[in-house]
Amino acid sequence: MATTGTGQPVMAGLRERKKRAMRQQLSDTAARMFLERGFDAVRVADVGEACGVSEKTVFNYFPSKEALLLDRLEPTADALRTHLSNPALPPVTAMLTVLDQELNGLVAGLTASGDQDHALTQYRRFGDLIRSTPTLRAYQSDTADRFVDIAADVLAERAGLGSDDPEPQIAAAALLGLWRVQFRALRAHLRPGHPLPDAVAAVTQEVRRAARLIETGLTAFPAPAKPIVP
Repeated sequence: MATTGTGQPVMAGLRERKKRAMRQQLSDTAARMFLERGFDAVRVADVGEACGVSEKTVFNYFPSKEALLLDRLEPTADALRTHLSNPALPPVTAMLTVLDQELNGLVAGLTASGDQDHALTQYRRFGDLIRSTPTLRAYQSDTADRFVDIAADVLAERAGLGSDDPEPQIAAAALLGLWRVQFRALRAHLRPGHPLPDAVAAVTQEVRRAARLIETGLTAFPAPAKPIVP
């Protein structure tokens, strides 16, 4: 049944949909305002006012001003936990699955925009805003470090090791290096006037090239490492 006699499940579902809608509205509005006026020129209170809510309400949805713009990175953490914990997937294959999902989602959004060149221009402006704003660059870097920690925890549990052991630490750092490669490749190849399929193929090729470089070493993970003799 869709509901009980009190209607509570239906009401709970409605509340969740309203929360998701408000979160999306806040994020989209913030991105538009930041692109138009610059990150530092817009206050969190300005974003709230534009959406008809208080500054406190905005912070109920986002822990920081930076998160308003970069909240789209959060699904990556869930994907890392899901795929890296799968014992049927070698670590590099699992990471490529995460990256392929991110790339497919980005391409789907660009394709659905209606005006692909405009969407690509906005995408590049988004990247320019991050690079030109120290606090956003720092937030992105901190997020990447957090992804490494998440990957190390998952890989350690998978291998029966401690998360501070060297094997999961170096494996996680190498795997998240592929995420950085894809991010830079997107910037290099996604641009107005460049056919999207060609850009996607170029990005994918660069990520696969980088993956081949680390695949041999990670094939042995999580086999116990032989002691290194000085």
